[in-house]
Amino acid sequence: MLLPAVEVAWLGRTAYLSAWRQQEELRRRIITGQSVERILLVEHDPVITLGRNADPSHVLIDPRGLLERGITCVTTNRGGDVTYHGPGQLVAYPVVRLERGVVAHVAALAQAVVDVVAPLGVVAEFRRAPIGVWVGDAKLAAIGIHVSRHVAVHGLALNVTTPLEMFQTIVPCGLSSRVTSLAELVASPPSVEALALPLGAAIAARLGKSAVGMRSSLLSEIASVE
Repeated sequence: MLLPAVEVAWLGRTAYLSAWRQQEELRRRIITGQSVERILLVEHDPVITLGRNADPSHVLIDPRGLLERGITCVTTNRGGDVTYHGPGQLVAYPVVRLERGVVAHVAALAQAVVDVVAPLGVVAEFRRAPIGVWVGDAKLAAIGIHVSRHVAVHGLALNVTTPLEMFQTIVPCGLSSRVTSLAELVASPPSVEALALPLGAAIAARLGKSAVGMRSSLLSEIASVE
């Protein structure tokens, strides 16, 4: 049986707002039949994002303090509370049609993380409450999506070599739970870039799709969305 294809691309360091605009434009094109589905993998500049259900008090640093630390703050339309993104963190944005519903989509993203970290000797698991990918009592990856007309945007953030002290600026996802990273769990963690395409392929597989590389012309098309 031939699986439907989804294009996967590592876009490198990308500003959060730029990545969000690109996702929304891709979603519009997918809905109107002008684009194929894509999984975008990025690393962000330091940013705190507030989801639809976020409590602003979960940002623990005042605006001046955030500015001094080089952290921007963005209110977004994804689900969930407050999350930090930044260097050392691999963020995956599958802009795809939902085939099996929201819960199954979120579970697929989480299981892809579990699949990718297993060869590193990390035993992780998906939990629905609190939602995320966990290693024991510590959260390794956060998940939050937004769906419109059956097409999802946003996705997951996997802490690879993320400096964990950055999470002290927030109450991560509104929880008092500890946050962890691959750098804390394994002696020689891979780089964000090295893990990007394997994670993209794992997401595609868990979504029941075949991962293919994105053509350079399409990369230019995405980069032009502002």
